[in-house]
Amino acid sequence: MEIELCPVSLKEKALLERLMELYLYDFSEFDSADVDDQARYGYPYLERYWVDEGRKPFLIRVNGVLAGFVLVVEHSFLGAAGHMIAEFFVMRKFRRMGVGRAAAFGAFDLFRGHWEVSQVFQNFPAQEFWRKVIAEYTGGNFREVVMEDGVWQGPVQTFET
Repeated sequence: MEIELCPVSLKEKALLERLMELYLYDFSEFDSADVDDQARYGYPYLERYWVDEGRKPFLIRVNGVLAGFVLVVEHSFLGAAGHMIAEFFVMRKFRRMGVGRAAAFGAFDLFRGHWEVSQVFQNFPAQEFWRKVIAEYTGGNFREVVMEDGVWQGPVQTFET
């Protein structure tokens, strides 16, 4: 199985927009979001991925087939300059096959240095996934901070690549 992390060109933006709707639908289980009058969830930061230099969008492909996306940003909740996973989505068909692990490892390898990965309190499956993947990637050399302030509500794993 070939798993690729492919930068999203402006020409492919519509692909990411459609995948984002699937992701936001799945995520509504945790944030109780509703669709708008056009039956869309919408993601207010998407346009910025082709404007802001510190934002990098990637599609995940499995054997050439779209399987999800990874959005990486230069940002920190904890004050260290580095990168964060802003959004991460693997379509259900591709879950539990190592696709998410490979995509996460690929993102970590692309941007060396400080990393933070955060999850909302309600998303227990994501917390379990990220703790396992980060522990494997770092050999257990990571730290987890639980934030409960106006900036973020939930665990944040931090590590160096």
